[in-house]
Amino acid sequence: MSVFVIAEHIKGQIDDTTFEMIGKAKELAGGLGGDVTAVMLGSGQKGLADQLGGADKVIYVDAPELAEFNPEAYSKTVSALISEHQPKLTMVASSSMGMEISCAISVANDLALVAYVSGLTAEGGNVVAISALYGGKLNVESAFGGGNCVVSVVPGSFPTDAGKGSGANITEASAPDLSGLSVKFKQLIEPDSSDVDITAQDILVSVGRGIQSDENLPMAEELAGKLGGAVSCSRPIVDNKWLNKTRQVGKSGLKVKPKCYLALGISGAPEHIEGMKDAELIIAINSDPKAPIFDYAHYGVVGDLFDIIPALNSKL
Repeated sequence: MSVFVIAEHIKGQIDDTTFEMIGKAKELAGGLGGDVTAVMLGSGQKGLADQLGGADKVIYVDAPELAEFNPEAYSKTVSALISEHQPKLTMVASSSMGMEISCAISVANDLALVAYVSGLTAEGGNVVAISALYGGKLNVESAFGGGNCVVSVVPGSFPTDAGKGSGANITEASAPDLSGLSVKFKQLIEPDSSDVDITAQDILVSVGRGIQSDENLPMAEELAGKLGGAVSCSRPIVDNKWLNKTRQVGKSGLKVKPKCYLALGISGAPEHIEGMKDAELIIAINSDPKAPIFDYAHYGVVGDLFDIIPALNSKL
């Protein structure tokens, strides 16, 4: 009845989502009558695994093929560990890395999978997950019955402190045969650092699909300038090439924690929410009163941003 947490790390740092999952796993393990095992894959990184002391034990797999994230190598290794240890629940992050492996390990071990999970409980020895569907407009409760399962957890869903600890109880395990991989890591391509660093800003004016056109960006830039902040955006703006990738907030962009986050015309898809939900103050402007962003905003205005932004600029 153990709980597996698949640790995520990049450039020598454990991602906060890993600590979030370990903290929640400790809570769940009490209800399941088991323990928490953190699983870390890498090469020459056993010292990093020591940071996972919040778990009851750590399984560390060291292999040259695991030095950098490789979805094929990671999936094979995690699947082999699940097959050997038969955990009741396996938790991965709902991130670009986690999404690469969650489906593969689910299929390989014939396990149920729930994605975009933001809530977990253990009831009567079974796991119940709350997940988001339809761009966050609907929350679904899924009970797994008596079987084992896999969940991908939306970053920011749980506190990190409960999952932190040092002096981990580390056991080293051998990797399965990873020869003949069809996927090979070549290089990590990072965004251009010459643009504004939105992760260092106290105030962000973030625009979404509701801005309609790049011709309307100057009003948002004017507002950000008067507030002493910077302009950020959701993914559709980057996809349309209206702003650089360095301005994108969310799962495939950057995680930000400004003192104030103004969301202009952003509906609030889970992928975006996980990048900004930890902001101290969230203010949303959207014409749709049922937009998911209002579930996270401290203050919200239901209205036309083309009326509200000029009014704010005028007051400032």
